This record gives sequence, structure tokens and C-alpha cells, in this order.
Amino acid sequence: MLSEMDSVKESDIALRGSNITLSFGGVNALLDVNFQIFEQEILAIIGPNGAGKTSLLNCINGFYRPDKGSILFRGVDLTKIPSHKIARMGIARTFQNIELYTGLNTVHNLMAARHNFMRHGVFDGAFYFGRARSEIAEHRERVEDIIDFLDLTPIRNVEVGSLSYGNRKRVELGRALALEPQVLLLDEPMAGMNVEEKEDMARFIIDILELKKTSIVMVEHDMGLIMDISDRIIVLDFGSKIAEGSPSEIMQNPEVLKAYLGTKS
Repeated sequence: MLSEMDSVKESDIALRGSNITLSFGGVNALLDVNFQIFEQEILAIIGPNGAGKTSLLNCINGFYRPDKGSILFRGVDLTKIPSHKIARMGIARTFQNIELYTGLNTVHNLMAARHNFMRHGVFDGAFYFGRARSEIAEHRERVEDIIDFLDLTPIRNVEVGSLSYGNRKRVELGRALALEPQVLLLDEPMAGMNVEEKEDMARFIIDILELKKTSIVMVEHDMGLIMDISDRIIVLDFGSKIAEGSPSEIMQNPEVLKAYLGTKS
């Protein structure tokens, strides 16, 4: 973790957002938000409901276009790039509301995420020969690695729509990993899970950071978990950033206490 902001080098920064402003019908969802995502860290974004957390993720992966500001990833401004190209560049995400192909099984959902990497032509693909056969085999190998990594083997051939909520969350994480992200955006990855499922998901997130060297941005309401696994925390309130720091710093920040508990600063 990079705890001393003054010592940060440009090469340590995976992604940088500057003066991000986003409004809907005159209501500011985000107002001049600045942030940095460091290489190989877990950055948590927290705040009360409606604070702008998901809106910020949507700006990063191109679902929303901010009214003002820039988001630089490897020197490229993402605000000018379509979301599918951003995914291809190495930024993947999961969603607050699970977005899977419920009629397909686990393997096919993960294979669908590999579509961005497929280069064979329609003719080859239709008859499954030549380059198409070797390419699909390669993608299938990547998917099998993810299935092993996330312990999805027992449900590999199960139709996703029939899975438990916790398992569907895990499949969605696997689909994001199938995009081979350098930055992974997680929108409430543990919402609706029981204690055991949350512990498993937390372990997977830490493994992704440590074994795959992926930078992770996580929006989550479970404060105990946030404090346990995050390197840094950004706090939003009414679309503005009110605090940033380590978990211990955030726990003692009077502005954060005011936003969450209504205490006087």
C-alpha cells in the first residue's frame, strides 16, 4: 500500500480522475471529484446511499460521460472512449444488480466474456475449424483457470439462473476476470450474502490482488470488511469527496462521522 501521498510516483498510479463532475437534470451526482488508483491496491469507495459511488464507477468504465473532468488510464482519457473498448483496454467490473446470461451455464457465461478477445472470422467460427478451433481452445483454457481459481467446479455446468445468489455473484466475478483486467471495479460484491459467502468473496478479492496483481476499486457497505481488506478509502457525500486515507484515518475522520452518524464535526 502507498500510504504517503507525497512520495507517490507517476508510475505507481494505474488510473487518475481529475475534477469529475456529473449531473442529472440539474442535480449533481458528482462534483469536482479527484482520485487516484494505485498499482496493486484495494481502494474502497464508501458513502451514504446516493453519495455518487456507483456513478463514479460508471464514469470510469464508460457507462456515463462526465460533464467535466478527465479519467486517465495509461495516459489515455477514458471519457472519450466507448465502454466496450475500455473493457478491452483492461478495465472490468461487476454490477450492483447481477447481470448474467441466466439461461446459460457457468462455463458459457465466462466464455461470453472472452468475446472481446476473439479474432477468428464468421466462416471459421461457423464451421469450427482452422484458426477458430485453436483460438476457442485457448479461450476455454483461460476460462478453466478462472473456474479453478474461484472454486466454481461444482457449478461449472449448472444454468446460472438456478444458482444461489452467492454463487451468481461469484460467477459474475469470474466473468469480470475473464476480461483479464488490470483494474477491476466491484460494485457491492458482497451485498445480500451471508457471513460465510462474504468471507469467501473477501478471500477471492485478496487473491486477485496478490496473485493476479490487479488493482481493485470496491464499492461496499459492509464497513467491517472494508476496514479489514482495503489499503485506502475514499468517502463521498452528496457527490463530493469529503475524505481520503487509510482505514484507521477514515475511522477517526470527523467529516466521515458526520456523514454517517450525523455527529457534529
